[in-house]
Amino acid sequence: PGPRPPSNAVPPRSHTYATVCSSNINRSMESHLHLSTLHLPCMSYGTGSQVRLPGKSSYEPKVFKFGTPYASMWESLVLEDMSFYTSNGIIPLCLRAQSIKTAPQRWQDSADDVVRSHDVVVCFEERIFDATVEDLQSRAVGEDLKPVFVVCLDTKDNPTESAKMGRRCARLCWEMEKVEDLEEGFGEVVEEFGKEMEKFTDVKVLYQVCYL
Repeated sequence: PGPRPPSNAVPPRSHTYATVCSSNINRSMESHLHLSTLHLPCMSYGTGSQVRLPGKSSYEPKVFKFGTPYASMWESLVLEDMSFYTSNGIIPLCLRAQSIKTAPQRWQDSADDVVRSHDVVVCFEERIFDATVEDLQSRAVGEDLKPVFVVCLDTKDNPTESAKMGRRCARLCWEMEKVEDLEEGFGEVVEEFGKEMEKFTDVKVLYQVCYL
C-alpha cells in the first residue's frame, strides 16, 4: 500500500529531477527508472566517497570508484562469484543500472551548472539529504538565485524497499508536474504528500529550498 501511482498520461509540463542515494546503484537508480518511464528528465547520483556494494561479509564490501562503468562492475562480480552476487541481488542491480546510464555519478563532483539544472532533488536517507543540502549551500551563488527544491524520502537500502519508494517518488514528482511555479506550490505539494505517506508508512518527509 501507499500513495496511488500516477497515470500514464503525458505530463503537462516538465521540471528537471535528480535522485540521490549513497552509491547510485539501488535507491536512486530505482527512482531514476520510474521517472524515466514517465518521461520526466532525471539524473541520479550518490554522495558516498566510493561505491560500496554488499560483499561476502559486512567486513568485505565490494568497493568501486565513482565513474566505474556498471558493466565493469558486473564483469568483476561475475568473475569473482556469479552465483553469490546474483543471489544477493547485486548483479541484477548492475544490469538494471547499465540499461539506464553508463556509470555511477557522485553528487559532490558535479559541476555547478549541472547541479543548478535540477529543479527538484529527491534524497533517500536523512544523512544523504543533509550532505546534499550542505553541498548546495557551499556552492557559488549565481546571479539569478535559482531555487533547488530538496526532498528526503528515507528508505532502507534494499531492493524491496527501494521498489516501494520508487513508486512513491514517481507519485510525488508527478504531483510536482502539476505545479507551474515551484516556489509557490512546492511546500504545499510536499506537505500533502507527507500526510498521505503517514497513512501507509512511518516515513517523515523532509524538505528544504536552497538557492544557487
